[in-house]
Amino acid sequence: MKKIVLAAALAMSFATGALAQQVKVGIAAEAYPPFAAPDASGNWVGWEVDIINAVCKAGAMDCVITPVAWDGIIPSLTSGQIDVIMASMSITDERLKTIDFSDKYYNTPTVIVGAKGVEMAPTAEGLAGKIIGVQASTVHEAYVNKYFAPTAAEVKVYQTQDEANQDLAAGRIDATQADSIALDAFLATDAGKACCELKGAVADDPAILGLGVGAGVRKGDDALKAKLNAAIAAIIADGTYDAITKNYFASSIYGG
Repeated sequence: MKKIVLAAALAMSFATGALAQQVKVGIAAEAYPPFAAPDASGNWVGWEVDIINAVCKAGAMDCVITPVAWDGIIPSLTSGQIDVIMASMSITDERLKTIDFSDKYYNTPTVIVGAKGVEMAPTAEGLAGKIIGVQASTVHEAYVNKYFAPTAAEVKVYQTQDEANQDLAAGRIDATQADSIALDAFLATDAGKACCELKGAVADDPAILGLGVGAGVRKGDDALKAKLNAAIAAIIADGTYDAITKNYFASSIYGG
């Protein structure tokens, strides 16, 4: 009798496991500290990785973090290779034509960083004649092309923000535009301290820069979107979000 009960319990356990929803969470394969980057062992760590894990736990989701090249991350979602994008992707009208988003889970300013001692303001006039570096397929590339390209000497496009930072440190470009937190991390490095300084935040344009960063999901995947929204709200309400943030930043990055 015990053997029959045990067999039934094991069968139920396997059935339950088989029904568990596995969610492939796409992150950019390119390092983007302090949000996500591989450590010395190749494990992905950072604020956004911790938030992903917390959201998945709160939503009772079996999540698998799946690195995908940034310029192919939306096609990977729409084709079903991944189920969610959580890779510091801004919620914009242009992206909403192709995918849906959860509620935001952070929102920080967009800034310009440039060479020390060089006069430049984060405006078209202030960056006139300058070489500006920007990461490909980002809201920053779209913004620079609209506002700064007409007066800039050149806009150089890079596959990763780190490559733009390296060229800025080497003096091959005059400035770069990106999220304030990502560039704060660069300015805290030895190379960043030696070469560069914050020039200020750019004027906001929600149509390009978006309404904060959200989790991208396929059009029509309303159940997963609702589960993500509930999980994001839960980790904010129970203090998990703030506890994670304090490990990386001096103040909240949730934004207004």
